[in-house]
Amino acid sequence: MELDKQIQELVDNAPQDGTTANLIRAIAPALKQIAERLRHSQYYVLQTLDRGWVITSLTNRTQPSMAKSVVYAYPTLADAKAGTQNPNNPQIVALPIPVIHILFQMLAMKTVDGTVFFETPDNLKDGTEVTRANLQELLKQTYQKGQRPISPPPDLA
Repeated sequence: MELDKQIQELVDNAPQDGTTANLIRAIAPALKQIAERLRHSQYYVLQTLDRGWVITSLTNRTQPSMAKSVVYAYPTLADAKAGTQNPNNPQIVALPIPVIHILFQMLAMKTVDGTVFFETPDNLKDGTEVTRANLQELLKQTYQKGQRPISPPPDLA
């Protein structure tokens, strides 16, 4: 699915609260900028049967106090199955998710530090990490650039 269509789908499915759709439009350039750096328009994300995303805790081997929580995004269904920590767990499924939706969802997941996007099929050793902090900072910058002071039209008299 084309990135602009993914953004439009987010806008179309946003709550009709008068704010969310406009916020999505405002941050869309940043979401698109990050998505364009990734190789795939959709990735497979491991989820529980109630659609909760599977979060993996990673610990630094040399500094065990440094830990983070990530979501893995796989380029193919076969990779998602190969990367599953519990491959025989019937409570875990891999579903395709558009890349823009993954990035947008990351903003709402307060317990997630980032998403690791595996770019090459059959290679689960090398991934591209997009951290939640970097995503939030880029979105903040993009949103602030889009905010312009409202000035009265020149013909207002």
